[in-house]
Amino acid sequence: MQVLKINLKDKNYPKLLKEIYDPPQNLYAIGEIKAEENYPLAIVGTRKVSSYGKQITVSLTKDLVKAGLTIVSGLALGVDGLAHQTTLDNGGRTIAVLGSSPDIIYPPLHRTLAKNIIKNNGAIVSEYQPTTSPTRWTFPARNRIIAGLSLGTLVIEAPEKSGALITAHSALDQGREVFAVPGSIYNPNSAGCNQLIKMGAKAVTKAEDILDAFNLELSEKISETPEPTLPEEKILWKFLSHEPVHIDQLIKSSKFSTSQAITVLTLMEINGKVKNLGGGNYVKN
Repeated sequence: MQVLKINLKDKNYPKLLKEIYDPPQNLYAIGEIKAEENYPLAIVGTRKVSSYGKQITVSLTKDLVKAGLTIVSGLALGVDGLAHQTTLDNGGRTIAVLGSSPDIIYPPLHRTLAKNIIKNNGAIVSEYQPTTSPTRWTFPARNRIIAGLSLGTLVIEAPEKSGALITAHSALDQGREVFAVPGSIYNPNSAGCNQLIKMGAKAVTKAEDILDAFNLELSEKISETPEPTLPEEKILWKFLSHEPVHIDQLIKSSKFSTSQAITVLTLMEINGKVKNLGGGNYVKN
């Protein structure tokens, strides 16, 4: 696909990015670039995301997309890729900012995701001209662009030495909002988020925490997943929650056979009632 070059003086150069103290002189992009986005929010986090982080990323991103926000992230493995994919799954617009030029997708594992972002009216953006490969220095530099394109940055899971924290500190330097999801004090993946909250970042446990900060209301009602009506699903539903429950525990509590439990859980997953987090762990959707 054609790589577009957008100069700082061009009318479609993102206005929020122009406001930072060191905006790129040129942006290179594949896809649709707008001077003004609809409430852009950066969602970032660790590449080694936990089951808890996956669950929170999907839940918050889905609700924020329903509220009409544009999701900005870095196309990395873990939280970033999950935020992009969840946005696409819910019909939203998402922008990926790379540490390489937009014609060199990194990580290669996300080439299909990048194509789908472009196909669904999103954009792949970089300050690096075509054929530029990523280096260890280009990723920290691109994080200021992720923050600069956004009204605020949400950090979902991040250890103490995480690139996501560079994005958060860039947002603070730019006078933008910073949000963080709290986590267990014993989980290294939550250390960065908990530290941000101690520094004054807004703690986020639901999408409304972010929408309130932007004085926004939901354009689509966020509702709880309705309870199942089939007898066998009702039995399992009693033992499920938003905390992961292993299938062995569900079998023990429900007194179902293994095959029966797997069949019912599979049907519930197909119907959007539960989510399989992997490793035999399930949560209510």
